[in-house]
Amino acid sequence: MGRLTTHVLDAAHGCPGSSIKVELYRVEGQQLELVNTALTNSDGRVDAPLLQGDDYRTGVYQLQFSAGDYYRARGVALPEAAFLDVVVLRFGIDEKQEHYHVPLLISPYSYSTYRGS
Repeated sequence: MGRLTTHVLDAAHGCPGSSIKVELYRVEGQQLELVNTALTNSDGRVDAPLLQGDDYRTGVYQLQFSAGDYYRARGVALPEAAFLDVVVLRFGIDEKQEHYHVPLLISPYSYSTYRGS
């Protein structure tokens, strides 16, 4: 059975990104359908897969990470219009693959991601 997982690492502070709101959307043409919402735990991970079971199917998905809220809560002085407020990652899933892991490495001014295992 397939599943989608994620985790966040805070490169600016050298620690997991905890209590970050993560939203998963299914992209249907120009529409976004909210599939799941979660908060990262103290290890920067969500406690359960964001997508699994009957919901796990081929398609285009979008993860949104509330990075600006996270850094503001940590006391980082960000401008009102933060450079990275919400980090948006759009990617495709092939349901024939058993596991997609999409990690995010963030700082207030940059991010990187990759397909993990």
